[in-house]
Amino acid sequence: MAEEMQQDLDKATVVTENYGEEQIQVLEGLEAVRKRPGMYIGSTDARGLHHLVYEIVDNAIDEALAGYCKHIEVTLHKDGSVCVRDDGRGFPVGIHPKMGRPAVEVCLTVLHAGGKFGGGGYKVSGGLHGVGASVVNALSRHFMVTVYQDGKVYRQEYERGKYLYDLKVIGETDRTGTDIQFWPDVKSAENPEGVFETGDFQYDVLKTRLREMAFLNKGIRITFRDERPEEPVEKVFHYEGGLREFVKYLNRNKEVLFSEPIYTEGMKDGILVEVAMQYNDSYAENIYTFANNIATPDGGTHLVGFNSALTRAINDYGRKYKLIKESEPNLKGEDVRESLTAIVSIKMEDPQFESQTKSKLGSGQVRGVVDSLVTEELSTYLEENPAVARAILERCLSAQRAREAARKARELTRRKTVLESAALPGKLADCSERDPSKCEIFLVEGDSAGGSAKEGRDRHFQAILPLRGKILNVEKTRLEKALTNQEIRAMITAFGCGIGDEFDESKLRYHRIVCMTDADVDGAHIRILMLTFFYRYMRPLIEKGYVYAAMPPLYKVTKGKTERYVYDDDELQRVLDEIGRDPKPEIQRYKGLGEMSKDQLWATTMDPATRTMMQITTEDAMAADEIFTLLMGDQVEPRKQFIQENADLVKDLDV
Repeated sequence: MAEEMQQDLDKATVVTENYGEEQIQVLEGLEAVRKRPGMYIGSTDARGLHHLVYEIVDNAIDEALAGYCKHIEVTLHKDGSVCVRDDGRGFPVGIHPKMGRPAVEVCLTVLHAGGKFGGGGYKVSGGLHGVGASVVNALSRHFMVTVYQDGKVYRQEYERGKYLYDLKVIGETDRTGTDIQFWPDVKSAENPEGVFETGDFQYDVLKTRLREMAFLNKGIRITFRDERPEEPVEKVFHYEGGLREFVKYLNRNKEVLFSEPIYTEGMKDGILVEVAMQYNDSYAENIYTFANNIATPDGGTHLVGFNSALTRAINDYGRKYKLIKESEPNLKGEDVRESLTAIVSIKMEDPQFESQTKSKLGSGQVRGVVDSLVTEELSTYLEENPAVARAILERCLSAQRAREAARKARELTRRKTVLESAALPGKLADCSERDPSKCEIFLVEGDSAGGSAKEGRDRHFQAILPLRGKILNVEKTRLEKALTNQEIRAMITAFGCGIGDEFDESKLRYHRIVCMTDADVDGAHIRILMLTFFYRYMRPLIEKGYVYAAMPPLYKVTKGKTERYVYDDDELQRVLDEIGRDPKPEIQRYKGLGEMSKDQLWATTMDPATRTMMQITTEDAMAADEIFTLLMGDQVEPRKQFIQENADLVKDLDV
């Protein structure tokens, strides 16, 4: 059975133009992984590199879910390797009945051979693609497994997925568990056959993921060490409160409506449901969902069940105690979710997802289970905590009133048709092209720079919208107030795609929205204000890659007939070294875009053939929400601390 499954799953074909038996290349075992690594870990860049760590940690977490592991240690070594140690049962070391090799070796060299694939080893398991340690082994130039079991220490080493020697006993022990240390196979001049573009593990990226895993699995202790700096760093993540502490952590820079998060946990039909929620003083909705510890950013059936339960329970309570008047309509889902931070986590056997990346849960039975459990528990909580219940209702009713006001204000920003130019802002210099995929709009700081941009642009596909001063900080206000801001209304109208729950990507008029601000502190502030608005009220623009930041130069260096544009101070020194400092070159420092002529602005910042632009992404919505709250919210002390901690990253600040 195992051999048949291996043959079916672990062969891949590469077909050439002349299709025939001799043209089919069969990739046996882990060779398929090395041939097509993106199929197994998503990419070979930094994201794929970090995914190797997640796969090994997920194995240890699965041991914790099964009740055997209490402590996981992750260490980044100076030699570029990573070691993950757990105190679980340890990989089985006996001879596999079908393969005739030690089970640990089979798990590390055969795809889909672990305890998650029908063997009954795990009732619940995570892992993005479910292929785990064998893929990490295949993509490592060196890999070492050490198993502590039955009083003995076993070890085996591998190179690029192939074992170097048979499993052997190297000592005695009184503990159980597994150590896995691996060295990713990184491309270099000495190793052109390597897989990864980089071998640089980012401490903050791993720290965030490990903290998240500790929150999601209450009681587990995860120790994270980075031995690469001169002074090694160690963090311990251990949260007996689990999701309660997770929500508190997410709300730590916000004022909360009540001190302790609402928490519910229950099991039904083999599905474990955990929910923690707490309202805060922001106007954003932040609900994060997980299935078997896997983040599901696109939601799914567990989110649908939670949303319906939340809306029903709050409406029922409001009607019962006359907090919602008979003449008033019920609260909508968006009303009860405004200002809410919540975590919804389910754990079940064999969850079904709607895509290969597992970003959306599709298991149908989950919706009803989450709905019934949350409705019952939340209704009970509201009855037992009337003061909190009233505060929640007041918050939700305020959101309802603001939604209605926003609806009326939105009417002012709507365009009846894409071609109805009368509905466009008067200061918009539109382009003639009507295919949005070919169009771009520059949001330009100031009328002076706007004038240069209008004169220097390519009118066929480039539109210019000058913005005066700093737009409203929407982090501190609701949508209806934001819509009274003239600059914000001008952007919404120009884009044509609507806002908030009315956002319609198909009506977007430009597929490149470029924030073009001065290369100074004020310019950076204006850009952040724009991005805050996009993130809070037009988030799909960022998620789908439509938003960019222009990168105008800081200097123009002239020496004789040579002209060079320079984008930062480090580059300036390199250019000066290159062209020579005697006779002294002329250095022009641009204080703003308005100082550039139309030709200079085109050549440096707008010409697709020569410009540099930075695409704005939301790699991690949770981290993005945190930084926007920190930098743009009402809490002064956390922002002050952030500035103090990061002040050394700013060079030659131009105030």
